[in-house]
Order: sequence, then C-alpha cells, then structure tokens
Amino acid sequence: MEKRIITWLRGRICTAFIQDGSLVELTLEDEDCSVLNRIYVGRVQKVVPGINAAFIDTGDGVGYYSLTENRSHLFTDRNRKEGPLRQGDEILVQISREGVKTKAPVLTANLSLPGRLCVVTAGRTGIGFSNKISDSLFKKEAKACLEEAPLSGVGVIVRTNAYQAGMDALIKECILLKERLEALIKDAACRVSGSCLYQPLPSYITGVRDAYEGRLSSIVTDDRGLYDQLKAYLKEEQPEDLEKLEFYDDSLLPLYKLYGLETVLDRALGKRVWLKSGGYLVIEPTEAMTVIDVNTGKYEGRKKMADTIRKINNEAAFTIAAQLRLRNLSGIIMVDFIDMEQEEDKKALLDCLKQAVSTDPVRTVVVDMTPLGLVELTRKKVRKPLYEQAGQTYDGMRGDKNL
Repeated sequence: MEKRIITWLRGRICTAFIQDGSLVELTLEDEDCSVLNRIYVGRVQKVVPGINAAFIDTGDGVGYYSLTENRSHLFTDRNRKEGPLRQGDEILVQISREGVKTKAPVLTANLSLPGRLCVVTAGRTGIGFSNKISDSLFKKEAKACLEEAPLSGVGVIVRTNAYQAGMDALIKECILLKERLEALIKDAACRVSGSCLYQPLPSYITGVRDAYEGRLSSIVTDDRGLYDQLKAYLKEEQPEDLEKLEFYDDSLLPLYKLYGLETVLDRALGKRVWLKSGGYLVIEPTEAMTVIDVNTGKYEGRKKMADTIRKINNEAAFTIAAQLRLRNLSGIIMVDFIDMEQEEDKKALLDCLKQAVSTDPVRTVVVDMTPLGLVELTRKKVRKPLYEQAGQTYDGMRGDKNL
C-alpha cells in the first residue's frame, strides 16, 4: 500500500512517498509552483533560421521553440490559422522542459491537460497508451470507445489508472478535459501577450492524483493550509479518496521528525551510498550524465572472488534503481560495476538491473553494456533532480562527512 506524507522541510513543501513500508520518493517544491507545463500566450521575440527555431517571450522569461518539432502553431489571432512564424506573432505555448543553467525553457505547441485517467492534447491527434498497460484487449476496447466519443480535434493518452476505472469514467474525463482545453484556446484570443492561461497542480497534489488505483492508503499532513488544499482537490476530483486524508497534530513531534525526513534528505544528497554487504556506490551527477561507481568496500566474503563480485553487483543493481527514483536522476546514467569475466554473469547482471528498474513509474531503460564494461541506462526527465529541488548544484552535493 502507498502513503503520502506532506509537510514542510527546510523552507520547502516536502512530499515523502512510502510504498509497502519503504520511503521510495522524496520531492521538494517552493510554495510557488514550478513553471513546467504552464500554458502562456507568448510573443515571438525572434526567429532564427540557422537553427530552425524561435525564441518566445512568455512574460515569465524567454523560451526556446523548435520549428522542426512544431510545424503548426496556435495563433491567438482568429483570422490566422497557418503560415510561417514571424517576429511579433502571438501564439499559445506550453513549457515542456524547464530551463537548466544557461539553457532556456523548451516550449511546445502541443498543449496537453492531464487528468487521473488520461491526458488530452491539442496539436497531436490520435490515441496512445501508457507503457504500463500491456493488455491488448483493453487497448482495443478503449480505442474503439474513444473513437466513438465526441473527441474530434484532440489526441488522447490513456493513463495506467484507466485500466481499473472502466470505460464510462475514461470517456467522461476525456470529454471534460477536451472542453477545458477548448475553452482555454478560445480564451486566448481575448488575452494579452504574457498571460498564463493554465497553471498545473502542485506536485504534492499530482502525486495523490497519479497514485495507482486502489493502492493509496493514506495522505497525511501537519499543515492546515496544505490540508485545506488537498481536501478541496479530493472533494472535487477524487471524492473516493477523501476519507484517506488525515491531519497530524503533534507540536512536540512534527511529521518530518517522525519519519526522519532530514536524515533521508541528507543521505539522498550525498555521493556515497553503503550497501548492506559492505560495498558502496559513488553517485556523481555531472552536466552531461550521471556516473555511478560500484566498489567492494568493506565486504569480506568467504566465497571465491567471482561469487563476491556477483553478490555485490546484484545488490548494487537494486540499490541503484532505488536511488535513481529517490534522487529523481534522469537522462543518461553510466554505471561502472565491478568487472566480471564470465559472459553469463554479465548477462545475469543486466537482467537483474532490468528487473530492478521495472517498478519505477518513470520510464527507465537499460540500454546495454559497453565494450569497456560500463552499463548505460536512460531515465525520462519528469522534474528536476532532488539536489536541484534542494537548491544545490551537482558539484555542491555532499560527501561522506554527511553520512
């Protein structure tokens, strides 16, 4: 079962996700929500043919808009439906990726509104399914129902929770999101450049929304303001889970101390992670990728060296999967496991790592082992890594002294 602990930690709203008794995710967010997925009326600042892109002022900054990926534009001028983008044009854009260091936020014309069961999109039509849904009969039935529903002009991505919810609930939510999206686009014609038309829910609420159907056991907070917001959301959108919301009231032992969240955060910001066997990992995020080194450490096995290496590498595989999720590391991840001589041991290790990452709700792919023995993974970027959420840079991550 799943529990959500929502409280304040070091001046930020902290959500701890506890699954089957283990803390598997930790997120921090400022009281002002992230700009990710906000929808704006943007003004084209300049078009750069050399890189086939435009830079668009959203009112909250300038974003990068690829003309290769965005061939159709949502002009706010109702008399203009198509044509090349020009300086001064006003179009609807959504932030699809937050800015990183010197890189501007990435903007898209493919607007999307998420719900608990589906995501409705404008700009791309068609019907897609979550990678977690493998039932071909369900996909066939859902596609047939969606094609018959009044959903022309938008695309639909069916989320994992739809599998348990039933077709009527799925269609109802799709139609509701379509109406909201159409109203938003219509409203854009009356709004000035720089207007924010859509603000996504904060992550402590989206975490509750995206919890797997039937798995959520309780939502606990010790902040009255957060409690009221969660209650309002659940009452309107998820009434079946309203009774799971609890207010924790103990001034002598606040939630962050009860669950040891400061200790968990400090360890998740550290570079070294000890394994139960006595081996350890060194996790080094860099600007280009994350590098993880596996070491034997204090392990003193009584078996021969090959067995020792196999044991540490297998334990490391499951620990790496857990750390990627806890720290929310994404992009390219290179792992330097302890060298193994036998090909069957290498294959078994890759299978072990694939099994370990298969439970991650964020798409994670074990690519292969390179000729140098490094294992390459990729993990989809959903939000900032935990060290950035905590206000650190990758070179400011803590060393062993904090562990």
